[in-house]
Amino acid sequence: MPRFKNNFASLPDAFYSRVNSSALKHPHWVIRNHQLASELGIDWQVDVNDRWLGAFSGAAPPSGSQPLAMVYAGHQFGQFVAQLGDGRGLLLGDLPIQGQPYELHLKGAGQTPYSRFGDGRAVLRSCIREYIGSEALHALGVPTTRALCITSGSDTVWRETQEPAAMLVRVAQSHVRFGSFEYFHYSGQHERVQALADYCIANYFPAITALQGAERYQAMLQLVVERTAILIAHWQAVGFAHGVMNTDNMSIIGDTFDFGPYGFLDEYDPAYICNHTDYHGRYAFNAQPQIGFWNVNALAHSLSSLLDQEGRETALARYEPTLIEKYEALMSAKLGLLEQQTGDSELIFEWLELLKTNGADYNLGFRRLGDALETGEDEHLRAQFSGSAVLFNTWLSKYRTRVSASEQGKMASVALMQRSNPIYIVRNHLAQEAIEQADNGIYAPLEQLLELVSNPYQEKQGCERFAMVAPAWSKQLEISCSS
Repeated sequence: MPRFKNNFASLPDAFYSRVNSSALKHPHWVIRNHQLASELGIDWQVDVNDRWLGAFSGAAPPSGSQPLAMVYAGHQFGQFVAQLGDGRGLLLGDLPIQGQPYELHLKGAGQTPYSRFGDGRAVLRSCIREYIGSEALHALGVPTTRALCITSGSDTVWRETQEPAAMLVRVAQSHVRFGSFEYFHYSGQHERVQALADYCIANYFPAITALQGAERYQAMLQLVVERTAILIAHWQAVGFAHGVMNTDNMSIIGDTFDFGPYGFLDEYDPAYICNHTDYHGRYAFNAQPQIGFWNVNALAHSLSSLLDQEGRETALARYEPTLIEKYEALMSAKLGLLEQQTGDSELIFEWLELLKTNGADYNLGFRRLGDALETGEDEHLRAQFSGSAVLFNTWLSKYRTRVSASEQGKMASVALMQRSNPIYIVRNHLAQEAIEQADNGIYAPLEQLLELVSNPYQEKQGCERFAMVAPAWSKQLEISCSS
């Protein structure tokens, strides 16, 4: 059993509370990530006396672990909350992947000083959704936390109904959030803002460690701004809606963090709201870029004791150009556009307008476009755009002319599209089917769905229904923050 360290525990006690986990009764494995475990040096097969099962179901911390609950604040739906913190999760410690420490966090580990009125537990449903979502995004090349395993037991908890309790082990290079800085800034603990910034620079931004004074913190802020912009460009390109972009759910290293009522687009609806408690659409799909800027601006304000207004504004100015550049590069790849040319942005915009006007499936639209480009047969593609046939025909002619202008040839464009547009994504109705079976102790559907979304570009025989347009009834599924 590899021995844990806990780098975050090197910070003073003001940054966390040391807490022991509360074990699940009669624990068992729900799902395990064998590849990620191998990278971390964990061998599930060598589990003497079920020590891994015990460690990841809260019975006993792993060797060298120093479990702690991190404190933070945050803006939730735009309103500042002075103290939040890990109300049901514990940072167990670090294990290395290729020499880089990765933190393991046990979600659902029981009550902490930050639980407020919560029971400290997580439900199996939410653990499964986070596991599927994070592994799907990872396979799509989107920066994200990872999922190592889920355990459950005989415990139940009350949400809208009685549900099985579970624990999930999240893996990430960092669990520091924008809200971590906000907590110390708004409580006037500016020396701790600096200590946390120095910790982040030393551990996550080593390229700027030699910088001194305000220049050092401006460089850190700029890196966070750019990573956040790149993250959201990825979200917009793959059609991912986070659902709860509060500042306490924003990672300092630009990972997708804290999966709640997320959703992937089925039909292309830019105003898609995946969280049914987001009544005003603050976190709608098309609002994510502007909310991303709102959040990095909130982070910048929390660094005002280290950095003057000019330095903050200089760093923040990198957000929009970074996002646009990354988004256009990702969208160009999805359309198979190999060399950037004048008019590509217009071509992308017109394609998205066609998808929106015709209510076409976002991911299948790209796949069918690639199929039509490869075979020259476009009947299935045209059927998606029957509502604006003239506009579509005009666009398709322009698109084919653009692709043919590439020096690398049509098949190079087809190959790029096939590795940029997934066959399988996490559709809510498929996730719900897996969850309902798992609630009854049947995990094979979950394993099958994970296999597909973890290898989203590889078509698998007999799995056609996983690549089909979502059924009409699935639009009635409501996903909330309840977890």
